[in-house]
Amino acid sequence: MTSIGASGQATASNGSLTVVALAAEADVHRMALLKRHVDLKNEFYERVRAETHQVPETEKRLRETVTKLKKTIANQKAEIEELGQQVTRLALASAVLTQENDGQAERALVSDNVIPFAKSIT
Repeated sequence: MTSIGASGQATASNGSLTVVALAAEADVHRMALLKRHVDLKNEFYERVRAETHQVPETEKRLRETVTKLKKTIANQKAEIEELGQQVTRLALASAVLTQENDGQAERALVSDNVIPFAKSIT
């Protein structure tokens, strides 16, 4: 069984303050620590935060991911809003063109060179 040496140095891991390194130092599989001993994992990260005044690397990466995802969501909302406005503009343009087309069709039925027959008197 490996553990932290008398000098306080890691002997079975790279010494990083992660659950993976903790599991290596404790000689347990990391999934056992992550799945079955969530309380120990949480306590470990609380102690890392309290003693080193640092945010664990995994939390930093998650926060960066959340920030990127929030930006992506904001961009997508803006794009959806713009597309909605474009749909409205295109629908209005289509209505105007349809109305103009209908008017031209009516005018085409009444040609300028057609002279109506006069009513005959009988």
